[in-house]
Amino acid sequence: MDRPEAMLAYLEGAVADGDAGEIADALGVVARARGMSQLADETGLTRQALYKALSSDGNPEFATVLKVIRALGFRLHAGPASAARRSSPTSA
Repeated sequence: MDRPEAMLAYLEGAVADGDAGEIADALGVVARARGMSQLADETGLTRQALYKALSSDGNPEFATVLKVIRALGFRLHAGPASAARRSSPTSA
């Protein structure tokens, strides 16, 4: 996974599933592919903190997620949920 397009598609798949652990893990996979040392320099976080936060059992702070996303050259944005999810009585 060395192309930005592949990294983005991988992250989008994790976000679409909506599982926080999967999203953190996907960010970790992309971060390792990009280079954890470089990412640590760009975010101001330590490599150890990034490895811990961006694991499937990590629980990164939202600020950490935003720093990582920006350092990877991506941005976070909101969009409408699918029609099926909007009409579901359990979705909020």
